[in-house]
Amino acid sequence: MVAELTTLPLQKQTWVWRGHRITYSVQGVGQPLMLIHGFGASLGHWRKNIPALTSAGYQVYALDLLGFGDSDQPAVDYTLDLWQDLLYDFWEEFIQTPTVYVGNSIGGLLTLMMLAHHPHTAQAGSVLNCAGGLNHRPEELQPPLNWVMGAFTWLVSSETLGPMVFNQVRRKGRIRSSLKQVYRDPAAITDELVEMIHGPASRPTAQKVFASIVTAPPGPSPIDLLAQIHQPLLVLWGENDPWTPIKGAEIFRRLVDAPDRSAPVRFHSIPNTGHCPHDERPEIVNPLLIDWLGGLKF
Repeated sequence: MVAELTTLPLQKQTWVWRGHRITYSVQGVGQPLMLIHGFGASLGHWRKNIPALTSAGYQVYALDLLGFGDSDQPAVDYTLDLWQDLLYDFWEEFIQTPTVYVGNSIGGLLTLMMLAHHPHTAQAGSVLNCAGGLNHRPEELQPPLNWVMGAFTWLVSSETLGPMVFNQVRRKGRIRSSLKQVYRDPAAITDELVEMIHGPASRPTAQKVFASIVTAPPGPSPIDLLAQIHQPLLVLWGENDPWTPIKGAEIFRRLVDAPDRSAPVRFHSIPNTGHCPHDERPEIVNPLLIDWLGGLKF
């Protein structure tokens, strides 16, 4: 089943937002779902999930965030607020009815932001290995990590050294090595996946986008956003993720039995799985998502 899903092409369209081309996909009919990818990824990262969700009776939207995938890569300040504005304007343009947001990594944090800041757009939300921020907060970095991160940020932002550093980061071999750190199952690291990340990173404007993102403010924290969220929430977490370790999921796990929650929180940890469970273990994630969606009141 998974092998068949990976071969299904996603129908892509283009929308102009603030003068920039945004690539998006919409498939199926029914209750709208909005899938939000993580850092360095694109809407194609959901290629193993969209067919299952549409077959289950949902209308599935996904887009390439500005700066990623086939969307434009303008020289702007990339922040979570910018992408939140993009998601809101997309919802207002195309959906206009309460939506279920589903996001991985940074996409998970954007999901929480949409639920908290634009609740009228959000029926419910699901986060998969939700990021704690776009970047580390100063209080999260102790010596020597703060020095290492500071040096790296300076390097990638340098007009002269930045392109040289980024040329190393975006090599296919380096991308594959990075994926081996965050995917537990090596069979999931396919040539298709590597090319999906490498293609957009090869564009001449990609280094400026990368430098802007790694020097951007971290944005709101999940714990602050959760205090503002009153919609149902599904939390899925790959247990073997070095980027967003399972211990970071405790803030979500504690909400499952919280007596003051106005809407239910469901939590599932997924063994032997890394940072992108929807891509690495779609045979587990898809049924969990569909079962949870089936229990929501639309």
